[in-house]
Amino acid sequence: MDSFSDIYRMVDDHIKTLIDKENGIPRVGYDLWIKPLIPIKLEDNVAYFTHEKGDFHAKITMEHYHDIICRSFAETVGFTPEIVITAEKDSTQDGQGSEDVSGTNDPADSPAEPKGSYEYSFDNYIVGRSNEFAHAAAKAVASTPGGAYNPLFIYGPSGVGKTHLLRAIANELEHGKGLKVIYVTGEIFTVELIDSIQHNDTMSFKKKYRNADVLLMDDIQFISGKESTQEEFFHTFNELFTHGKQIVLSSDRPPKDIKTLEDRIRTRFEQGLIADIQSPDYETRIAVIKRKCKLLSLDLTEEVTDYIATRLSTNMRQLEGCVKKLKAYEHLMNTAPQMAQAQNAVREILSDTEMPDITTEDIISRVAAVFSVTPEEIHSNSRSQNITLARSVSCYVLSKITGMSLQEIGAEFGKNHSTVSYYISQVEMKMNNDRIMKDNIEDIIRNLKQNKQ
Repeated sequence: MDSFSDIYRMVDDHIKTLIDKENGIPRVGYDLWIKPLIPIKLEDNVAYFTHEKGDFHAKITMEHYHDIICRSFAETVGFTPEIVITAEKDSTQDGQGSEDVSGTNDPADSPAEPKGSYEYSFDNYIVGRSNEFAHAAAKAVASTPGGAYNPLFIYGPSGVGKTHLLRAIANELEHGKGLKVIYVTGEIFTVELIDSIQHNDTMSFKKKYRNADVLLMDDIQFISGKESTQEEFFHTFNELFTHGKQIVLSSDRPPKDIKTLEDRIRTRFEQGLIADIQSPDYETRIAVIKRKCKLLSLDLTEEVTDYIATRLSTNMRQLEGCVKKLKAYEHLMNTAPQMAQAQNAVREILSDTEMPDITTEDIISRVAAVFSVTPEEIHSNSRSQNITLARSVSCYVLSKITGMSLQEIGAEFGKNHSTVSYYISQVEMKMNNDRIMKDNIEDIIRNLKQNKQ
């Protein structure tokens, strides 16, 4: 055994033995969060990984599966390293921490603080015309939880700072007021519910969420179209609201536009305060760039700053990513980046946005979660109606997003191109005749693309 990859292969094999076992991990959890881990190096008792699905998945894997990874190291190779999971392969090599997933402001990722944890707060949230109302509403909730703004529903496109506001509320109420706060995404809520059902332990799931003082759920749109998840969320919402507990939700669109959301849930969202965050205006974009430059000790000319702010106009993550690319250039070339480097960085980011790198595993995992099956069942030869439908939808989404040929899609499932063609035609027919099915599939495609931006 002469490499970290060999060591982790043994650890991963051990984790697989815990799938669907008591105190183990559900199959969907392994496929979505642990399977995409890539071992990088083991140094000074620190095990470095990257997550091929990006920042969001890296963060959730650390939050929810850190303990089982450590336990598997201990039981397999006899020691427990510190675990570090990032989204970029060079992030553990240049001394910087993982990228901020909030989309608005900046983690403590300067070279002087390689392992600094980033505090999401209201003080480091950059306020402009595009987000000032949502910011004010979030601060009011943090000041008086369970007060007038309950629930608070924040919506806006990807990368404009919704997660930062939810995290800022959580930090202020948890550390400042000592309340029991739960932050969760709609996807994780769904995965945990499926896991509790599989392990016949729904009471623990209910207790966890219904005993919270504050519930913050990011990307609530993910639960749309999922009957069991919506049912459980409906009762959790009612329990918390009845007892005056604060609820904060975020989505990529307002409640009325989440088409497959049950009316009884939609009306509860609309009974509180709805605040939108729009794409940042020019002044806010300039402020974000300058703040990121200050954190990274990077000097950009006003001309370069203006160019970046003008070209990257919709997403704060893109602004931050561009500045980080220019910092990397300065570090490697030992010279301040000029306009030519800024143009290249912007071109790369815009190209990445136009052509999101969505893998077949991403698509199949997302479809599996929506239809309450596992990726393995979709790949199997099962003719169960629900599994066959999920397999057909997977073929349809693959054809729409990846540009794969029918033969290539068929190879993924061990089917010929005629069968794939039949699957796709059946899905199209269902979408024409079933509005809910159509909305569900459109949501799958939309969420896949947004999570890759």
